[in-house]
Amino acid sequence: MQNSSEPNYDVIVVGAGAAGLIAAITAARRGNTVLLLEKLSKIGSKLKATGGGRCNLTNTLSNEEFMARFGRDGRFMTPALSAFDHKALITFFAELGVESHAPDGYRVFPISHSSASIITALEEEMGRLNITLITDSRVERLEHNGEKVCGVSTADQSFHSSNVIIATGGLGYPQLGAEGDGFAIASDVGHKVSELFPAMMPLRTRETWVAECRADTIPKVEIRVDLPKAKNIRASGDLIFTQNGIRGPVVLDISRDITPLIEKFGSVPLLINMTKGLNEEQLLTHIKKEIDRNPEQSVLTHIMTLLPESLSRALCTLADADPEKGFNRLEGSVRDRLLKLLAWTPLTIIGHDGFKMAMITRGGVSLKEIRPESMESKILSGLYFCGEVMNLDGPCGGYNLQWSFASGYVAGHLGAPIL
Repeated sequence: MQNSSEPNYDVIVVGAGAAGLIAAITAARRGNTVLLLEKLSKIGSKLKATGGGRCNLTNTLSNEEFMARFGRDGRFMTPALSAFDHKALITFFAELGVESHAPDGYRVFPISHSSASIITALEEEMGRLNITLITDSRVERLEHNGEKVCGVSTADQSFHSSNVIIATGGLGYPQLGAEGDGFAIASDVGHKVSELFPAMMPLRTRETWVAECRADTIPKVEIRVDLPKAKNIRASGDLIFTQNGIRGPVVLDISRDITPLIEKFGSVPLLINMTKGLNEEQLLTHIKKEIDRNPEQSVLTHIMTLLPESLSRALCTLADADPEKGFNRLEGSVRDRLLKLLAWTPLTIIGHDGFKMAMITRGGVSLKEIRPESMESKILSGLYFCGEVMNLDGPCGGYNLQWSFASGYVAGHLGAPIL
């Protein structure tokens, strides 16, 4: 039962990240009194770090292509993207005075290439709309009567509202305050929360030769999982070797599928093509052309037309091929082994550094218990979710931020039709 001294708002938003900020702004623009609660001392901590601080807001893919990158659950986003796609997001920030562009024709950044411009614009809009912001305030409990939301309680205060939007994010980047608060809140009121895994992060390998190849970025790499029931898991992009494993955009993308497999199998075998898609036959043709041009040069020199020297030497060692010999002077079995390694280099993933290095979380509140057209809970009236707290995650490249903004925009309508 509400105490008459409890502050009363039309909407309470829990979490001042990308999803929560746009949900609060959207709700306030519709004439609602809005309270935004943030447990940290500042808003947008994770947003500030997005894209290395450059803030990759979204990308220019069509809605269909965009959803496909999220896998089988991507269709859940259909109403949200119809209401607030990348074009609408670009317009939204332009109206707040932040122009954006896509330098590579794909990824969209503010022209400033600074997340600070995004956060400042959102802060100023919240001020204009008289949104009440309380920082250093952790929500501990959702108040409800079993059927409908009544408000929230922090450690020292309660706030009343018949509409609560949970935008607390996931477990990634705990140094920026991620603790999974929203998962506990959702679970306490009966929502199913799937198993949570760190995603979009570097991976550790069993193979130690990777440490010798840290100097260079390998472009246009394809990685695929070499497990019978996971053959379709693959990604492409730039690869970087580390002291104990691999990182880079291609690893960030595929790690969201690999971390659950590590949990299940203990290790995950990969096959990696670092020669721009060339197969064994094409590689042999390439090397023969190099031999025709330079018959006296070593096999190492020929491979270095495709790969950096450190990696070329490492692969020769793996194939037991003398890097200083001519290719035609190698034994047939050694040549075959080297071509096979060049076409698909095997690596075995054995671990990762957990959520402390994860940009996002794989898993969350079950989508089956959320209405996609409004983001409202099917279990408790007046309860809404948006952003990473839900069980939906995508690759790097503006996907997850666009989804946070789109779902926050829909949640901020509180079930009203979006025109």
